[in-house]
Amino acid sequence: MELANLSVLLVWGAATALAVALVAFAVDLSRLSGAKVDARDATRSRDKVAVGAGGPVDASADAPADAPAAAAGPVNRRLAGVGMSVTWLAAALLLIAIVLRGIAAGRTPWANMYEFALVGTFVAVAVFAGVNTRRDVRFLGAFVTGISVLFLVLAQQQFFVAATGVQPALQKYWLVIHVGVAICATGIFTVAFVTSVLQLLRDGRDNGSVMLGSRHWGWLDHTLTPSALESLSFRLNSVAFVLWTFTLIGGAIWAEDAWGRYWGWDPKEVWTFIPWVVYAAYLHARTTRGWSGTRAAWFVVAGYACVLFNFTGVNLIFNGKHSYSGL
Repeated sequence: MELANLSVLLVWGAATALAVALVAFAVDLSRLSGAKVDARDATRSRDKVAVGAGGPVDASADAPADAPAAAAGPVNRRLAGVGMSVTWLAAALLLIAIVLRGIAAGRTPWANMYEFALVGTFVAVAVFAGVNTRRDVRFLGAFVTGISVLFLVLAQQQFFVAATGVQPALQKYWLVIHVGVAICATGIFTVAFVTSVLQLLRDGRDNGSVMLGSRHWGWLDHTLTPSALESLSFRLNSVAFVLWTFTLIGGAIWAEDAWGRYWGWDPKEVWTFIPWVVYAAYLHARTTRGWSGTRAAWFVVAGYACVLFNFTGVNLIFNGKHSYSGL
Protein backbone atom coordinates (compact mmCIF):
# COMPACT_ATOMS: atom_id res chain seq x y z
CA MET A 1 0.00 0.00 0.00
CA GLU A 2 2.89 2.34 0.60
CA LEU A 3 3.97 2.01 -3.01
CA ALA A 4 0.39 2.60 -4.17
CA ASN A 5 0.12 5.74 -2.05
CA LEU A 6 3.47 6.98 -3.31
CA SER A 7 2.24 6.40 -6.85
CA VAL A 8 -0.80 8.59 -6.18
CA LEU A 9 1.42 11.36 -4.80
CA LEU A 10 3.67 11.17 -7.84
CA VAL A 11 0.68 11.42 -10.15
CA TRP A 12 -0.36 14.59 -8.36
CA GLY A 13 3.23 15.81 -8.68
CA ALA A 14 3.15 15.14 -12.41
CA ALA A 15 -0.18 16.96 -12.73
CA THR A 16 1.26 19.94 -10.86
CA ALA A 17 4.36 19.99 -13.06
CA LEU A 18 2.20 19.85 -16.18
CA ALA A 19 0.09 22.73 -14.83
CA VAL A 20 3.27 24.77 -14.39
CA ALA A 21 4.33 23.86 -17.93
CA LEU A 22 0.87 24.87 -19.17
CA VAL A 23 1.26 28.33 -17.62
CA ALA A 24 4.76 28.72 -19.07
CA PHE A 25 3.64 27.71 -22.57
CA ALA A 26 0.53 29.92 -22.37
CA VAL A 27 2.53 32.99 -21.30
CA ASP A 28 5.01 32.28 -24.09
CA LEU A 29 2.16 32.27 -26.64
CA SER A 30 0.84 35.49 -25.14
CA ARG A 31 4.24 37.12 -25.54
CA LEU A 32 4.39 36.02 -29.16
CA SER A 33 1.03 37.68 -29.80
CA GLY A 34 2.07 40.83 -27.97
CA ALA A 35 5.36 41.05 -29.86
CA LYS A 36 3.52 40.91 -33.17
CA VAL A 37 1.04 43.61 -32.18
CA ASP A 38 3.84 45.85 -30.87
CA ALA A 39 5.83 45.45 -34.08
CA ARG A 40 2.80 46.29 -36.24
CA ASP A 41 1.96 49.35 -34.14
CA ALA A 42 5.57 50.54 -34.31
CA THR A 43 5.57 50.15 -38.10
CA ARG A 44 2.35 52.15 -38.45
CA SER A 45 3.75 54.90 -36.20
CA ARG A 46 6.89 55.21 -38.33
CA ASP A 47 4.79 55.37 -41.48
CA LYS A 48 2.63 58.15 -40.04
CA VAL A 49 5.72 60.13 -39.14
CA ALA A 50 7.08 59.61 -42.66
CA VAL A 51 3.82 60.77 -44.24
CA GLY A 52 3.69 63.81 -42.00
CA ALA A 53 7.21 64.74 -43.02
CA GLY A 54 6.37 64.37 -46.68
CA GLY A 55 8.29 61.15 -47.04
CA PRO A 56 7.21 58.12 -49.01
CA VAL A 57 4.30 56.08 -47.78
CA ASP A 58 5.28 52.62 -46.61
CA ALA A 59 2.94 49.98 -47.99
CA SER A 60 3.20 48.06 -44.77
CA ALA A 61 0.94 50.63 -43.14
CA ASP A 62 -1.97 49.02 -44.94
CA ALA A 63 -0.83 45.50 -44.17
CA PRO A 64 -3.46 43.24 -42.69
CA ALA A 65 -3.55 42.81 -38.96
CA ASP A 66 -2.59 39.17 -39.31
CA ALA A 67 0.50 39.72 -41.46
CA PRO A 68 3.41 37.34 -40.78
CA ALA A 69 5.21 38.08 -37.55
CA ALA A 70 8.67 37.95 -39.06
CA ALA A 71 8.90 41.73 -38.78
CA ALA A 72 8.50 41.46 -35.05
CA GLY A 73 12.08 40.33 -34.71
CA PRO A 74 13.34 37.66 -32.35
CA VAL A 75 11.20 36.97 -29.30
CA ASN A 76 12.58 35.62 -26.04
CA ARG A 77 11.31 32.02 -25.85
CA ARG A 78 12.83 31.27 -22.45
CA LEU A 79 9.44 30.41 -20.98
CA ALA A 80 8.84 27.88 -23.74
CA GLY A 81 12.14 26.28 -22.78
CA VAL A 82 11.06 26.21 -19.15
CA GLY A 83 7.79 24.62 -20.21
CA MET A 84 9.65 21.85 -22.06
CA SER A 85 11.95 21.18 -19.12
CA VAL A 86 9.03 20.91 -16.71
CA THR A 87 7.21 18.70 -19.21
CA TRP A 88 10.12 16.27 -19.20
CA LEU A 89 10.05 16.33 -15.39
CA ALA A 90 6.31 15.58 -15.42
CA ALA A 91 6.86 12.66 -17.81
CA ALA A 92 9.52 11.22 -15.49
CA LEU A 93 7.31 11.57 -12.41
CA LEU A 94 4.38 9.97 -14.21
CA LEU A 95 6.51 7.09 -15.46
CA ILE A 96 7.74 6.36 -11.94
CA ALA A 97 4.15 6.55 -10.66
CA ILE A 98 3.02 4.04 -13.28
CA VAL A 99 5.87 1.63 -12.44
CA LEU A 100 5.13 1.83 -8.71
CA ARG A 101 1.44 1.25 -9.42
CA GLY A 102 2.33 -1.91 -11.33
CA ILE A 103 4.59 -3.17 -8.55
CA ALA A 104 1.92 -2.49 -5.93
CA ALA A 105 -0.72 -4.33 -7.97
CA GLY A 106 1.61 -7.14 -8.98
CA ARG A 107 0.68 -6.88 -12.65
CA THR A 108 0.86 -4.70 -15.74
CA PRO A 109 -0.46 -1.26 -14.70
CA TRP A 110 -3.14 -0.74 -17.35
CA ALA A 111 -6.07 -2.96 -16.44
CA ASN A 112 -8.72 -0.31 -15.67
CA MET A 113 -9.79 3.20 -16.63
CA TYR A 114 -7.63 4.85 -13.99
CA GLU A 115 -4.46 3.16 -15.16
CA PHE A 116 -5.37 3.57 -18.83
CA ALA A 117 -5.68 7.33 -18.24
CA LEU A 118 -2.30 7.51 -16.51
CA VAL A 119 -0.42 5.57 -19.17
CA GLY A 120 -2.26 7.24 -22.06
CA THR A 121 -1.38 10.66 -20.67
CA PHE A 122 2.24 9.63 -20.29
CA VAL A 123 2.36 8.47 -23.93
CA ALA A 124 0.84 11.75 -25.15
CA VAL A 125 3.35 13.83 -23.16
CA ALA A 126 6.25 11.62 -24.27
CA VAL A 127 5.20 11.81 -27.95
CA PHE A 128 4.98 15.61 -27.76
CA ALA A 129 8.37 15.88 -26.08
CA GLY A 130 9.90 13.39 -28.50
CA VAL A 131 8.58 15.15 -31.60
CA ASN A 132 9.95 18.42 -30.23
CA THR A 133 13.47 16.97 -30.25
CA ARG A 134 13.22 16.68 -34.04
CA ARG A 135 11.45 19.96 -34.82
CA ASP A 136 10.25 22.91 -32.79
CA VAL A 137 6.64 22.16 -31.87
CA ARG A 138 6.56 24.01 -28.56
CA PHE A 139 3.45 25.82 -29.78
CA LEU A 140 1.63 22.52 -29.07
CA GLY A 141 2.77 22.62 -25.46
CA ALA A 142 -0.05 24.61 -23.89
CA PHE A 143 -2.65 22.34 -25.46
CA VAL A 144 -0.98 18.97 -24.86
CA THR A 145 -0.18 19.84 -21.24
CA GLY A 146 -3.68 21.27 -20.75
CA ILE A 147 -5.33 18.06 -21.94
CA SER A 148 -2.87 16.02 -19.87
CA VAL A 149 -3.68 17.92 -16.68
CA LEU A 150 -7.37 17.42 -17.37
CA PHE A 151 -6.92 13.68 -17.88
CA LEU A 152 -4.81 13.23 -14.74
CA VAL A 153 -7.15 15.21 -12.49
CA LEU A 154 -10.14 13.36 -13.93
CA ALA A 155 -8.38 10.06 -13.34
CA GLN A 156 -7.53 10.92 -9.75
CA GLN A 157 -10.95 12.30 -8.89
CA GLN A 158 -13.33 10.10 -10.89
CA PHE A 159 -11.57 6.95 -12.11
CA PHE A 160 -9.37 6.03 -9.16
CA VAL A 161 -9.49 2.44 -7.91
CA ALA A 162 -7.24 0.63 -5.46
CA ALA A 163 -4.21 -1.24 -6.80
CA THR A 164 -5.40 -4.85 -6.77
CA GLY A 165 -5.33 -7.93 -8.97
CA VAL A 166 -7.46 -8.47 -12.06
CA GLN A 167 -10.19 -10.83 -13.18
CA PRO A 168 -9.12 -14.26 -14.47
CA ALA A 169 -9.98 -13.28 -18.06
CA LEU A 170 -7.40 -10.51 -17.87
CA GLN A 171 -4.63 -12.67 -16.45
CA LYS A 172 -3.11 -13.21 -19.88
CA TYR A 173 -0.09 -11.87 -21.70
CA TRP A 174 -2.59 -10.24 -24.09
CA LEU A 175 -3.25 -7.66 -21.36
CA VAL A 176 0.30 -6.44 -21.91
CA ILE A 177 0.08 -6.51 -25.71
CA HIS A 178 -3.52 -5.67 -26.61
CA VAL A 179 -4.19 -2.96 -24.02
CA GLY A 180 -0.65 -1.61 -24.12
CA VAL A 181 -0.81 -1.05 -27.88
CA ALA A 182 -4.25 0.56 -27.54
CA ILE A 183 -2.88 3.01 -24.97
CA CYS A 184 0.06 3.93 -27.19
CA ALA A 185 -2.30 4.56 -30.10
CA THR A 186 -4.54 6.74 -27.93
CA GLY A 187 -1.62 8.86 -26.76
CA ILE A 188 -0.47 9.46 -30.34
CA PHE A 189 -4.03 10.19 -31.46
CA THR A 190 -4.17 12.87 -28.74
CA VAL A 191 -1.17 14.78 -30.08
CA ALA A 192 -2.45 14.43 -33.66
CA PHE A 193 -5.82 15.78 -32.54
CA VAL A 194 -4.20 18.88 -31.02
CA THR A 195 -2.22 19.40 -34.23
CA SER A 196 -5.38 19.21 -36.37
CA VAL A 197 -7.24 21.66 -34.13
CA LEU A 198 -4.40 24.16 -34.54
CA GLN A 199 -4.53 23.53 -38.28
CA LEU A 200 -8.22 24.43 -38.29
CA LEU A 201 -7.56 27.61 -36.29
CA ARG A 202 -4.65 28.69 -38.47
CA ASP A 203 -6.38 27.88 -41.74
CA GLY A 204 -9.65 29.49 -40.64
CA ARG A 205 -7.90 32.68 -39.62
CA ASP A 206 -5.76 32.85 -42.75
CA ASN A 207 -8.67 32.45 -45.15
CA GLY A 208 -10.98 34.69 -43.14
CA SER A 209 -13.61 32.04 -42.34
CA VAL A 210 -12.88 32.39 -38.63
CA MET A 211 -12.47 35.87 -37.17
CA LEU A 212 -9.54 35.77 -34.76
CA GLY A 213 -8.08 39.10 -33.71
CA SER A 214 -4.33 39.47 -33.99
CA ARG A 215 -3.97 40.84 -30.45
CA HIS A 216 -4.67 37.42 -28.94
CA TRP A 217 -4.06 35.08 -31.85
CA GLY A 218 -0.87 36.42 -33.38
CA TRP A 219 0.99 33.44 -31.92
CA LEU A 220 -0.56 31.35 -34.69
CA ASP A 221 2.02 32.88 -37.01
CA HIS A 222 4.69 31.13 -34.95
CA THR A 223 3.17 27.70 -35.52
CA LEU A 224 3.76 25.61 -38.60
CA THR A 225 1.83 26.47 -41.75
CA PRO A 226 -1.57 24.75 -42.15
CA SER A 227 -0.11 22.33 -44.69
CA ALA A 228 2.81 21.49 -42.40
CA LEU A 229 0.44 20.97 -39.46
CA GLU A 230 -1.68 18.70 -41.61
CA SER A 231 1.39 16.73 -42.67
CA LEU A 232 2.49 16.29 -39.05
CA SER A 233 -0.99 15.18 -38.02
CA PHE A 234 -1.12 12.72 -40.93
CA ARG A 235 2.18 11.10 -39.95
CA LEU A 236 1.13 10.77 -36.32
CA ASN A 237 -2.27 9.37 -37.24
CA SER A 238 -0.69 6.90 -39.65
CA VAL A 239 1.44 5.44 -36.86
CA ALA A 240 -1.48 5.41 -34.41
CA PHE A 241 -3.75 3.78 -36.99
CA VAL A 242 -1.35 0.88 -37.43
CA LEU A 243 -1.31 0.41 -33.65
CA TRP A 244 -5.11 0.66 -33.47
CA THR A 245 -5.39 -1.97 -36.22
CA PHE A 246 -3.22 -4.28 -34.16
CA THR A 247 -5.47 -3.50 -31.18
CA LEU A 248 -8.45 -4.82 -33.12
CA ILE A 249 -6.63 -7.92 -34.31
CA GLY A 250 -5.10 -8.65 -30.92
CA GLY A 251 -8.45 -8.14 -29.22
CA ALA A 252 -10.10 -10.64 -31.54
CA ILE A 253 -7.42 -13.25 -30.85
CA TRP A 254 -7.71 -12.67 -27.11
CA ALA A 255 -11.53 -12.89 -27.31
CA GLU A 256 -11.31 -16.27 -29.02
CA ASP A 257 -8.94 -17.51 -26.32
CA ALA A 258 -11.03 -16.15 -23.44
CA TRP A 259 -14.60 -16.53 -24.70
CA GLY A 260 -14.40 -18.93 -27.63
CA ARG A 261 -15.28 -16.38 -30.35
CA TYR A 262 -13.34 -13.76 -32.29
CA TRP A 263 -16.14 -11.19 -32.51
CA GLY A 264 -19.38 -10.80 -30.58
CA TRP A 265 -20.52 -7.21 -31.17
CA ASP A 266 -19.78 -6.31 -27.57
CA PRO A 267 -20.07 -2.50 -27.06
CA LYS A 268 -16.31 -2.14 -26.58
CA GLU A 269 -15.63 -4.18 -29.71
CA VAL A 270 -18.03 -2.06 -31.73
CA TRP A 271 -16.59 1.20 -30.44
CA THR A 272 -13.08 0.03 -31.14
CA PHE A 273 -14.11 -0.73 -34.70
CA ILE A 274 -15.86 2.64 -35.25
CA PRO A 275 -12.72 4.79 -34.71
CA TRP A 276 -10.83 2.38 -36.93
CA VAL A 277 -13.37 2.99 -39.72
CA VAL A 278 -13.19 6.77 -39.26
CA TYR A 279 -9.39 6.90 -39.33
CA ALA A 280 -9.26 4.42 -42.22
CA ALA A 281 -11.62 6.67 -44.18
CA TYR A 282 -9.46 9.68 -43.30
CA LEU A 283 -6.24 8.03 -44.45
CA HIS A 284 -7.89 6.70 -47.62
CA ALA A 285 -9.51 10.02 -48.50
CA ARG A 286 -6.30 11.94 -47.97
CA THR A 287 -3.99 9.60 -49.85
CA THR A 288 -6.19 8.51 -52.76
CA ARG A 289 -8.93 11.13 -53.07
CA GLY A 290 -6.83 14.19 -52.43
CA TRP A 291 -8.79 15.29 -49.38
CA SER A 292 -6.74 17.84 -47.52
CA GLY A 293 -7.09 21.03 -45.53
CA THR A 294 -10.04 21.46 -43.21
CA ARG A 295 -11.88 18.38 -44.48
CA ALA A 296 -9.02 16.14 -43.42
CA ALA A 297 -8.66 17.96 -40.09
CA TRP A 298 -12.34 17.50 -39.26
CA PHE A 299 -11.94 13.79 -39.97
CA VAL A 300 -9.24 13.69 -37.30
CA VAL A 301 -11.45 15.54 -34.81
CA ALA A 302 -14.29 13.09 -35.44
CA GLY A 303 -11.97 10.11 -35.06
CA TYR A 304 -10.59 11.38 -31.77
CA ALA A 305 -14.11 11.99 -30.45
CA CYS A 306 -14.84 8.33 -31.16
CA VAL A 307 -11.66 7.28 -29.36
CA LEU A 308 -12.65 9.32 -26.30
CA PHE A 309 -16.13 7.82 -26.28
CA ASN A 310 -14.60 4.35 -26.54
CA PHE A 311 -12.52 5.12 -23.45
CA THR A 312 -15.18 6.87 -21.34
CA GLY A 313 -18.74 6.45 -22.59
CA VAL A 314 -18.53 2.75 -23.42
CA ASN A 315 -16.99 1.93 -20.05
CA LEU A 316 -19.42 4.01 -18.02
CA ILE A 317 -22.68 3.65 -19.95
CA PHE A 318 -22.74 0.16 -21.43
CA ASN A 319 -22.43 -3.21 -19.78
CA GLY A 320 -20.53 -5.93 -21.56
CA LYS A 321 -17.69 -8.38 -21.40
CA HIS A 322 -15.24 -5.46 -21.39
CA SER A 323 -16.64 -3.84 -18.25
CA TYR A 324 -13.28 -3.64 -16.53
CA SER A 325 -13.31 0.03 -15.53
CA GLY A 326 -13.23 -0.94 -11.87
CA LEU A 327 -15.83 1.72 -11.04
